[in-house]
Amino acid sequence: MTDFAMNGMNLDPAAVEAALAERADQLRAMLEDRIKQNLSGGVLATSSGALLNSIETDLEDDGSQIIVTAASSGVPYAAILEYGGKTAAHDIVAVKAGALAFMVGGTQHFAKTVHHPGSTFKAYAYLGEALEGLADEIRSGLKTAVLQALGAR
Repeated sequence: MTDFAMNGMNLDPAAVEAALAERADQLRAMLEDRIKQNLSGGVLATSSGALLNSIETDLEDDGSQIIVTAASSGVPYAAILEYGGKTAAHDIVAVKAGALAFMVGGTQHFAKTVHHPGSTFKAYAYLGEALEGLADEIRSGLKTAVLQALGAR
């Protein structure tokens, strides 16, 4: 790549790309921390910890673009907690035990099958809130990285 000089700043594309990649990785780590804070009581309380432990972030840099991803894998209810929605009515069947045990009105009941009417979930936006909450920091952080790489601190 060619270096260019302009208004007292040196334009070294490789230095700019390296600075952006380094800052993007720092921002990726901040995003992951913010998502995990959201799942630890900030937006949604942790129950089993499965959703919290499923959060993964990644940075891909192929030299022409830098992509940061944040996702949950292996937790089927992750999307409904992020976006909200409704589950369909379904049967819950005892599989690992001879019967299901549950309390109704202070009395314990047992059944082989229970019909669940479905549930409605509000959107918690634990991912979206994290990204939105860091939006200004992401913009300024990337701008600062470019200016520093150009020598215009």
